Amino acid sequence: MTINVASPGGSGEPPLPGAVDVVVIGAGVIGASVAFHLAEAGVGRVLVVERDTPASGSSGKPIGGVRAQFSDPVNVRLGQRSLEAWRAFGERPGADIGLERVGYLFLLGDEAEVEVFRRGMEVQHAYGVPSRLLSPREAHALCPYVEPSSIVAAAHSPADGYALPRAAVTGYLRGATALGATVATRCEVTGIETSGGAVRAVRTSAGTVRTGAVVCAAGAWSRGVGAMVGVDLPVTPLRRQIALTGRLDPAPPRVPFTLDYGSTLYFHGDGAGGLVLGLSDPRQEPGFGREFGEEWLEPFREAAARRVPALVDVPVTGGWAGLYETTPDRNALIGEAPGVGRFLYATGFSGHGFLQAPAVGEVVRDLYLGRAPFLDVGPLTADRFGGGAPDRVRPEAHVI
Repeated sequence: MTINVASPGGSGEPPLPGAVDVVVIGAGVIGASVAFHLAEAGVGRVLVVERDTPASGSSGKPIGGVRAQFSDPVNVRLGQRSLEAWRAFGERPGADIGLERVGYLFLLGDEAEVEVFRRGMEVQHAYGVPSRLLSPREAHALCPYVEPSSIVAAAHSPADGYALPRAAVTGYLRGATALGATVATRCEVTGIETSGGAVRAVRTSAGTVRTGAVVCAAGAWSRGVGAMVGVDLPVTPLRRQIALTGRLDPAPPRVPFTLDYGSTLYFHGDGAGGLVLGLSDPRQEPGFGREFGEEWLEPFREAAARRVPALVDVPVTGGWAGLYETTPDRNALIGEAPGVGRFLYATGFSGHGFLQAPAVGEVVRDLYLGRAPFLDVGPLTADRFGGGAPDRVRPEAHVI
């Protein structure tokens, strides 16, 4: 069941249940996946609370990449496991997410970058990722926009691609509600009550719900949620933007999700005869602003002039701005707080939340149920920061 607590119905029933087994905070793709996996496992009373509407944060972007090309073994395994789930999404939970397996193509400008990806491939190949290094000419054959003389090599995996995040969120939430979960929209969490070192209730703008467990999947807003129970979740919001070209004439060829590793320029098809363009603007200051601007197109076009000259003057007809939920080492925060029983978290994905969401939903389900997940996520617990465990802070190299 989905309820909008800002516009309750006239049935006379309260908009929120009085007590549930677990409250999932956030109805983006991570929260939606967690809710589905919990409900599927037979957890009888699952409540998802969302301060806005489902997929209204970063999960609302038009297209999200899916890949397993990472440098850290944990990220490789999360990506690989999720790719399997994305391919089967039509059957479980049952929705069309527009999955396009066009591959990922990283453009590498010098030998140092090649070495980074060569080391990453040693890890990837151990888990069955079909990645390989390509010559500049081979990269051009896959993506005709690439100027082969401007790169020394490229890294490619044909199993990667992109899909539609909003459709995935909708699919997971429909699956969860069909299994008995409740989704409450326009429902902001205002506090979390604890007693005896354990979660007791969640206070919201629509009332208080008694519960013995919380999963924080609040994305860029997670630090504030963690603070409610004295848990430091070092998540910083950072605006990221994409531009849309609209339909081009002639229509672009089918190309991989193509990224210039050095500049972070990237582009791919939009599924409607145009392109999606993006770049991580190093001048962007942290904050919650989500207005779209075109200032970042200047460094995009400068990078395009070197790597993909045909895109320097490509028209921009609109765009989208959302929030990355970044952590100091660009790796996620997944675990259960040691000082507050049954406060679990899955956040800080630094741009990788969509592609890792299916596997993360599995992992959080198992942590909640007290059983061993398919993957040890101990390296991703939030207590790796603060100076206590410097050996566990290991930045992910394959980031955008």
